[in-house]
Amino acid sequence: MGDAQTALAQALSACAKGDRQGLKAIYEAEARRMVTIAERILRRHDLAEEIVQEAFLQIWRKAGQYDPARGSARGWLYAVVRSRALNAIRDGRREEAVDADSLERLQDEAQDGLFSDIYNDLDQASRLRACLDRLDAARRRTILMAYVSGYSHGEIAGRLKLPLGTAKAWIRRSLLTLRECMA
Repeated sequence: MGDAQTALAQALSACAKGDRQGLKAIYEAEARRMVTIAERILRRHDLAEEIVQEAFLQIWRKAGQYDPARGSARGWLYAVVRSRALNAIRDGRREEAVDADSLERLQDEAQDGLFSDIYNDLDQASRLRACLDRLDAARRRTILMAYVSGYSHGEIAGRLKLPLGTAKAWIRRSLLTLRECMA
């Protein structure tokens, strides 16, 4: 496990014991990326910040549920944020309209390497990392865009300049490959 992963796992353990320094360490290390992920899903910075705040409350309360045997600490944290953001969409808290500045900022951020950072941060020995390694880089990116950042098939196709059918096929086939590998 990498140093950052070890530090996050230790911080989660500290949170589970009621140590606020653990939560502070997680916030300092991950809050910015968490807001970026939530904003990509919600398309609203203000709502993304609110969701991350709610996520940190959940992390504080539920840190004892983190199980290192089931995945990385960062993966667990991002799953909490992603889940809260998707719940906000289901609850109708996201407005559909996106102003031009927000859209441009999101498109610029899509090129910032977050996907490769997330992939590179996976524990080298994890089963998910090994299974993702079986996919070529383009297909791995479509999976990360869909399941980490919450992009729709159409958004993925647009950002990667692919026909919609191709994007859907890549995601479907990649998921089948991952399921077979993880089984």
